Amino acid sequence: MSNLIIRADASTAIGTGHVMRCLALAQGWQESGGGVYFVLATHNPELEIRILNEGMKIIHIDADSGSIEDSIQFITILRETGADWVVVDGYHFGAEYQKRIKDAGLSLLFIDDYGHADHYYADIILNQNIYAEPSIYKNIEPYTQLLLGTRYALLRKEFLKFSGWKREIPEVAHKVLVTFGGGDPPNVTLKVIESLKKVRVDNLEVIIVVGGANPHYSELIKAIQNFPKFKIINNGADMPNLIAWADLAISAGGSTNLELAFMGLPSITINHAQNQILNSKVLDQFGLVKNLGWFEKLKQKDISSAVEYFMKSKDKRRQMAEKGRILVDGGGSKRVIEWITGEKNAA
Repeated sequence: MSNLIIRADASTAIGTGHVMRCLALAQGWQESGGGVYFVLATHNPELEIRILNEGMKIIHIDADSGSIEDSIQFITILRETGADWVVVDGYHFGAEYQKRIKDAGLSLLFIDDYGHADHYYADIILNQNIYAEPSIYKNIEPYTQLLLGTRYALLRKEFLKFSGWKREIPEVAHKVLVTFGGGDPPNVTLKVIESLKKVRVDNLEVIIVVGGANPHYSELIKAIQNFPKFKIINNGADMPNLIAWADLAISAGGSTNLELAFMGLPSITINHAQNQILNSKVLDQFGLVKNLGWFEKLKQKDISSAVEYFMKSKDKRRQMAEKGRILVDGGGSKRVIEWITGEKNAA
């Protein structure tokens, strides 16, 4: 196995999801005997410590993400590290960025969500979302292979330890997990906290996970001061066990939903970014989540009423849990790596 070079970024504005799902692929590559480099144009100390602790390497570039200078520096790094395969993940990497990598003679896996580029030059396009379909990718090269849908969902190795685990569904839910990613610039988390204070369920326990890129941490701490059963965890490194602990989740409509589905955790979604809307809508249509829509249109009572309803509806939560485990089976990273390495008869 050669070196796998990953180009992705994490910040308050773009969140940490791109890097975290790449980390899942990187873990699988590493376990197969290959080396991994993350090439970043942003600085996120907590996330970088996580990558280094995995035994992977980090190289920083000094350029605007997705720019010509970015691609020049990146290609130089690729030649120095002896990479054969490159992974790129981010909405600021367009057609020209992909073309430069291919013109340099490298093989490219492009992780995508909604077909944002005018054209795709990648050897493989990976879209792990439930709504992914070929019609999103009309402008591709003849050689481009599409890996679409939750069959290819990228889950970190700490989640895979829960393969075969069975969730207990209590008559009334008491434990709520709140997670809105690494950034949450509009502070949807605060609105959810205030809503949960109004939920009429005995023995309610709440764990709120916030990322290191969240700019509202001190405000959130202040909001729960008089609620001893509300707890904030900064940079929840042990997300699988937190998800296993909970009876219900409240989250954004991003890739976290795939982790929640794999763990069979019933979920309520609230959208705070445009790229979350379609995902939440389709997940709702399939009965996997309850999507409450755009955060600015929601009142606190809308959130608290929905939470209270699902906490008291065992059958609804059971159905969500069962559908989630069917949707995401945990084999996504393995299947993607088999395509990269040429073992195309993916399991």
